[in-house]
Amino acid sequence: MAEDSMELTDFLRKAVGGGDVDFLREGVRVLAQALMELEISEQVGAAKHERSPERTTHRNGYRDRTWDTAAGAIELKIPKVREGSYLPSLVEPRRRIDRAMLAVIQEAYVHGVSTRKVDDIVTALGMTGVSKSSVSRICAELDEVVTDFLTRPLLARYPYVWLDATYIKAREGSRVGSVAAVVAIGVTVTGEREVLGCDIGASEDAAFWTEFLRGLVSRGLSGVELVVSDAHVGLKEAIASVLAGSSWQRCRVHFMRNALVRVPKGAQHMVAAAIRTIFAATDIEEARSQLRAVADGLAPRYPAVSELLLAAEDDVIAHMAFPREHWSKIASTNPLERVNKEIKRRTDVVGIFPNRASVLRLTGAVLLEQHDEWQVGRRYIGAESMTRIGKHVSDEEVVAALLAPVH
Repeated sequence: MAEDSMELTDFLRKAVGGGDVDFLREGVRVLAQALMELEISEQVGAAKHERSPERTTHRNGYRDRTWDTAAGAIELKIPKVREGSYLPSLVEPRRRIDRAMLAVIQEAYVHGVSTRKVDDIVTALGMTGVSKSSVSRICAELDEVVTDFLTRPLLARYPYVWLDATYIKAREGSRVGSVAAVVAIGVTVTGEREVLGCDIGASEDAAFWTEFLRGLVSRGLSGVELVVSDAHVGLKEAIASVLAGSSWQRCRVHFMRNALVRVPKGAQHMVAAAIRTIFAATDIEEARSQLRAVADGLAPRYPAVSELLLAAEDDVIAHMAFPREHWSKIASTNPLERVNKEIKRRTDVVGIFPNRASVLRLTGAVLLEQHDEWQVGRRYIGAESMTRIGKHVSDEEVVAALLAPVH
């Protein structure tokens, strides 16, 4: 608290001297910073540099964030903690998403393409008489923020990458159809999750996925050891073409669904239990042996499942070539499925988007907020175990990444 008191004292001295033209903005910043230090001390269980038996974790530097206030944009330094996460009470964690959703709804309303649900929302919000110029201005501001985020350089190395898509309804000229929102997330050499990119396309064909992955590589994506996705043909072709040399893990959850649709409903429980014994193996060779045994056992009654298992042998157990403590996190697209679920929850409110740009605006805002939350949360995978995943990650590289300045 001594440092906070010094900053407050310095601020008051400036105020008396009358030498600070941005007095109000600086005052808000100083008080907000002091409030965050009080909150983080309470969460940690100790003041800065204090020894305390009530301590639950430690501070871990700061991250920069712009806070929009009535006094103008204020640059805050938000404290980080080693374990768990901290979001200051004065900053709305979902502000960008809500603004983006409002902008999309306004745009749909102004252009007369909103659904009945959107009309109801517009009425409830009292958004009558919204001008096209004001909507354009709001959308332009949001688009700039989202574009900067989705086109930023990828400076870290990402041994693990997840890819998936979700479908959203949007207008294409005079008709309404589904567009694919493709998303990539990754884990850095120090174990933190990041949103790598997003794009909107007409479908998940090989050409679109290839262009998307090439865009990631051009922005700096490197060091990819394992890519996790479903078995979409176009996506597989793009991965093999653009990320050659990396392993591919077929999502275990999607694989199980594909297998069970090949057997009668009454036998699905038994077949699922048999397949799970493969993933209970303690190493990749044991898993390979068990997979073949299960395939042989199912062949007489369920040949389609047996053939599927044998054809996917290398793909469904690829994750077992990596550290065992990572298996549960890299065997499926579940980490990305949760992100897509939040995207769907937000986009379902709009219903039908007026164009692709509005889809990217709201989807990008959701991803930006998720990315920010990951930066203040605990590591997805321990930094020490990341040194054991392959030739691209070394102890020296992890140490260098951990000591790098916090952005």
